[in-house]
Amino acid sequence: MSAVMEAAPPAERTASRDSWAAVAALARFEARRLLMSLPVIVGFLAYVAWIVWSAQDYADGYPALQNVDRATQGGPLLVGLAVLLAVNQAVLRSGRQDTERHFGVLVMGAGRRTTAHLLSVVPAVLLTAVCVAGQFGRQSLKSGALGHGSVGELLVGPLTVLLFGAVGVLMARLVASVFAAPLLLVVFLFFFVLGTGLGGESGWVRWLYPVVGEMSNNTLPSDLIGRPALWHAVYLAGLGLSLALLAVLLGGGRARSARALFVGALALTCLGGTAQAQGVPAKTTAARERVTFHPEQVQTCVERAGSRYCAFPEWRDRTADWASVVDQVQSLAGGTAHDQRLLVRQRIDATYGLDGDAAIAPSKAAHQVTVGTEWGGNRVPEFSAAVAAVLIAGDENSAGGLCDGRMVTLMWIALAWESDPITQLRRVRLDDSVTGSAIVLSPTNPMSMTEGQTTVVRELLERPRGEIEAKVKSRWSELTAPKVTTARVAELLGVDAKVKADSCD
Repeated sequence: MSAVMEAAPPAERTASRDSWAAVAALARFEARRLLMSLPVIVGFLAYVAWIVWSAQDYADGYPALQNVDRATQGGPLLVGLAVLLAVNQAVLRSGRQDTERHFGVLVMGAGRRTTAHLLSVVPAVLLTAVCVAGQFGRQSLKSGALGHGSVGELLVGPLTVLLFGAVGVLMARLVASVFAAPLLLVVFLFFFVLGTGLGGESGWVRWLYPVVGEMSNNTLPSDLIGRPALWHAVYLAGLGLSLALLAVLLGGGRARSARALFVGALALTCLGGTAQAQGVPAKTTAARERVTFHPEQVQTCVERAGSRYCAFPEWRDRTADWASVVDQVQSLAGGTAHDQRLLVRQRIDATYGLDGDAAIAPSKAAHQVTVGTEWGGNRVPEFSAAVAAVLIAGDENSAGGLCDGRMVTLMWIALAWESDPITQLRRVRLDDSVTGSAIVLSPTNPMSMTEGQTTVVRELLERPRGEIEAKVKSRWSELTAPKVTTARVAELLGVDAKVKADSCD
């Protein structure tokens, strides 16, 4: 009898090892089924298609990596919802197929089966991480990329899939119905996609969401973003682990270690949730005000072809692109504007961080041109128009009030150097038109063109550049004289067009 009693502990340890081996085997089996399930396949295909589509013209080829990291967070929601549905149905499979009673003869209890289903989500999480890394890496390799991404922001996508997977398993342990998960998806889409979610767009409540978007489209220096990205990742990780361990406990897990881990995960969730709700640090707020009101204190300036270019540290290499545009515009200008020394300064309004899109006030400083933090696409003709405006009006503030024939000369020197100036004319106008009156965009306050000015400019841009360039330079003083009419400018440049009297209305 004593010999039998002494042999019992090794047999118990062997059963425990066999049980964990069974957990691993079931996890591998369920992971394969999960990845091959229709919802997950569709989710990943849609996610990859979204990555490819969005990458084509993202930031016009000049991405800021502090924006790219946040752009990786929306797509994994599709995968997360698919995983939630698939893993929920996998856990309920034994109930639907009446095989639950057969699990009673196995060494693996309900708690460890729940653990296996939770582990089956891990490959989907890792595959999501690969997609996030690919999306971010593709943008970071572009020649126009700048800035720095955040590890915390990049972790949000994979952690969202982990969280949704844990929700799917937990729901199966709480509600043994195949309709619960689809109903939850409908509720999620209604409140978080079509509705307003848990609360407003600002405040600590929004950080309870898996993905926290921003109202602004501004591009800020990476050290001014002010988002608690790492703490949000800690919060998501803690919440996902808490729900997963709760599912294990509800599924029959009775191990003391599971209860201890659950308490630890709850503490991690509270830590991350509390830390991410602290708001923007005072140091970041002060730095935002400094770059808004005193950008010269934090910028580096370089001399290029007689003009001075001042940029924030992450944008220093972009000064060559700005200088190229300035050179092209000045090459078409006449008089003193042809060799005028300019100060091109990068300016942003970072007062409200990513919670606002405040316009940049025009500078009253003579011969100073504002350039923003975005480049490529429409930003190029907008900057070109700003350069031309300062060359003609003297400063940005005065350029905003131009409403006479000088707008014709301004727009011609701003766009004639482009390979397709008519397309650029369309891009720089608010309504994307090439006829009628319109608002002309620029980095600061917009300008306006009348219908007659548009007609004259379009005809000039359609003619050979050399022919018009000679006339512009020879008649520069008269073309840029205050109050010169559009009709007179058209006459000087050889355009036979009937135009109405200029009006600032």
